[in-house]
Amino acid sequence: ELLENQSDCSEVFQDGNVASGLYVIRPDGSPTALSVFCDMNNGGGWTVFQRRRDGKESFDRCVHEIRRHNHFCLVYKVKMLLSINRIDFKGNHRFAKYRNFRVDDEQDQYQLHVGEYTGTGDDALSDALNPNSPCSGGIKFSTFDHPNYINAGDDKGRCIRHSKSGWWFCRCDSGNLNGRYYKGPFEAMSDDGVTWYLWHGWSYAIKSVVMMLRAADLENPGGVDWPAGRRCAASTAAPRSPWTDAC
Repeated sequence: ELLENQSDCSEVFQDGNVASGLYVIRPDGSPTALSVFCDMNNGGGWTVFQRRRDGKESFDRCVHEIRRHNHFCLVYKVKMLLSINRIDFKGNHRFAKYRNFRVDDEQDQYQLHVGEYTGTGDDALSDALNPNSPCSGGIKFSTFDHPNYINAGDDKGRCIRHSKSGWWFCRCDSGNLNGRYYKGPFEAMSDDGVTWYLWHGWSYAIKSVVMMLRAADLENPGGVDWPAGRRCAASTAAPRSPWTDAC
């Protein structure tokens, strides 16, 4: 559905659209419209901007490709709620949610900021919250041609080349959801897979990940009754949002 006057799925939801599926939006500051998958479950209004489930998409990209594909146009806003949902190869689920999520522009190396954490006790972005961390003011995004993590000069970019992906690394791998996709938990010859260190450690490759965001102050759309436990029928169409490897 074409909804170019809406900047994200939160606004799509507030406009009365309660079915999960593909919507065309125009994020604030974006020169073009984007087709994104809107998840209307769990309160509704979630914009899916990263999904890993089959490894078709490589995230080992230079910063020029990130800029050209406008990957960060969805996350320049302040006071967003970030949800990270993970599933391992045994079907176990884990989640992490962060308040006040935002990402700076290119001039500040797409620096990530997060606020209060809630979840299943495995906060792999804690460096952005810990006042004693060198990344307490935010974690810059690193690519192989622009390593921005703390000790990049000392290891000459070894960490980012080893990880084979762009990600928000503080020092090195506490988590990397853009890592190389493997079809089994221990197929990786090293720790370059889709990892979340505090859940299964570095060597375990996670089966499925979804990262999505929505407005922190989102309310149910007027006139829409949203009873507890209701789940709208999801679209069978493939997502087209940035950073989805199952397009």
